[in-house]
Amino acid sequence: MDIKNNILETIGNTPLVKLNKITKDLPCTVLAKVESFNPGHSIKDRMGLKMVQDAIDAGRIKPGGTFIECTSGNTGMGIALAGCVMGYKCIFTTSDKQSKEKIDILKAMGAEVIVCPTNVEPTDPRSYYSVAEKLSKEIPNSCWLNQYDNPSNAVAHYESTGPEIWAQTQGKITHLVVGVGTGGTISGTGKYLKEQNPDIKIWGIDTYGSVFKKYKETGIFDEKEIYPYITEGIGEDILPENVNFDIIDMFEKVTDKDGAIYTRRLAKEEGIMMGYSAGSAVAGLIQLKDQLKEDDVVVLILHDHGSRYVGKVYNDDWMRERGFLEEDLRVKDLIRMKSTDHYLSIDENTTVKEALQIMKEKDISQMPVQSGDSMVGSITEASVLNFLLDSPMKNADEKVSKIMGEPFPTVEADMACKALNRFISKDVPAVLSRDAKGDLAIITQYDIIQAL
Repeated sequence: MDIKNNILETIGNTPLVKLNKITKDLPCTVLAKVESFNPGHSIKDRMGLKMVQDAIDAGRIKPGGTFIECTSGNTGMGIALAGCVMGYKCIFTTSDKQSKEKIDILKAMGAEVIVCPTNVEPTDPRSYYSVAEKLSKEIPNSCWLNQYDNPSNAVAHYESTGPEIWAQTQGKITHLVVGVGTGGTISGTGKYLKEQNPDIKIWGIDTYGSVFKKYKETGIFDEKEIYPYITEGIGEDILPENVNFDIIDMFEKVTDKDGAIYTRRLAKEEGIMMGYSAGSAVAGLIQLKDQLKEDDVVVLILHDHGSRYVGKVYNDDWMRERGFLEEDLRVKDLIRMKSTDHYLSIDENTTVKEALQIMKEKDISQMPVQSGDSMVGSITEASVLNFLLDSPMKNADEKVSKIMGEPFPTVEADMACKALNRFISKDVPAVLSRDAKGDLAIITQYDIIQAL
């Protein structure tokens, strides 16, 4: 029977897939090393297992002990897999910018997860580095694996990822493009490939807010380069020992927005649903297209699966809140984003006094006026107040039909929001449309401002 003795034996030997649409403007062949085929759905399974096994072999931990690691989620998954199979407990520290899905997955594997603040110095006692180190000193029979400086990280890729890529391309690879975080993937893989062919270019993808690119180019660790960023899995505010700058030929920085957009494009255009750093790798390569030739064979390493980012880059609201969504905002999106879906209108026989009371209680500035099921007019807070100020006692019991304006325009739910400027004006403060259920909804100037 063709079986595996345990899940750890399925790590590695991931496929190399040609990209066709998203890279159509590049002159070269682009191949994606799709690491989500690992059992933990990321490339970090390789080094997670290697670090655990090496720690056990070196006697750094005894059976039944606790592995501790600071992780953005994927390394933790690799370690958790090994811990489950080998009988070790796991405690992971992570930063508060990581997706909820990553944290929940680690907990599902039986690990304890401690969330630490992102926007602190690495040496701050609250940072996820410092907390992990502190726990390792306090908990008996524990081992902090420290992926950033642990040589087993890079060795795992020297022993597996590099040889796989060399064999899969039959030695024709000319460029390796990798997002750089701890540095183990690019350094280990790059070292093996350069030993086979020193002319292979190793390009690292960095993010704005990280120190790698400037340090490579100047040798200066510039703290002014460091600031919070959204992209997960790449970039650092420290210089991990696993980043071998001699192996890496150059770095290219990619914005949070471009990384997110290209992550979504990978899914829509290639059917490859990957994590945030995969989009950054594609975007970085496209930025460097002028340095590529027709006979080049580029291998992109795509680190992890997109299921861990469903609440982020694959969520339209999350993208829109950060100004990343390139698609036109539609009226139906405005309706969905409203803080309340309760639609209010009044009958034409309602008194002005009653209308004002409703507006005050519901904190609204305009309302449609109906006669049965028909829209016959509209009122605004300003028109009601002006009418009452002329003669409050006399006017309070008048019907709103006496002061109402024209009915609010009704627009299609699929209309682009930018087209609403044809309807919204000083005299027309709102439009009507229908939600997904077919119920009426009102879109006001305030709703548009809030969405934008």
